[in-house]
Amino acid sequence: MSLDDLYRRVIMDHYQKPRNRGTIEDGAVTVNLNNPTCGDRIQLQMRIEDEKIAEAKFVGEGCSISMASASMMTEAVRGLSLDDAMKMAELFSLMMQGKDIDPESYGLDIGDIEALQGVSKFPARIKCATLAWKAMEKGCGECKLKSE
Repeated sequence: MSLDDLYRRVIMDHYQKPRNRGTIEDGAVTVNLNNPTCGDRIQLQMRIEDEKIAEAKFVGEGCSISMASASMMTEAVRGLSLDDAMKMAELFSLMMQGKDIDPESYGLDIGDIEALQGVSKFPARIKCATLAWKAMEKGCGECKLKSE
């Protein structure tokens, strides 16, 4: 099995069995975003405790890339500080721009997210992959503003 096949399987696994799909009852930061060019939409909710993402869940509709990316993102940021979550979003953005990245230099474990690296070769799909990440950045930014 090639690396591309493995990545494809990881993406389809997250799309068919999304992790953290659902809503958080109360006390959650809620961000709604959509991609008007393709119709993908997401509602991301995060429960923040002590400046850390204690829980992240999403609901939405969209292509396999956008929903798999949301699933992977919610797995990756759970337990991270707001600052580290923002670093993870920056790392993901660089990855989508096709830049060579060294996750270890960021001190972060990107886990399954590496499977989305191939999306950078398809510019029309980059917005699909980054939708959930933009929602997370917006939610973290709002939390940081409230705490200042």
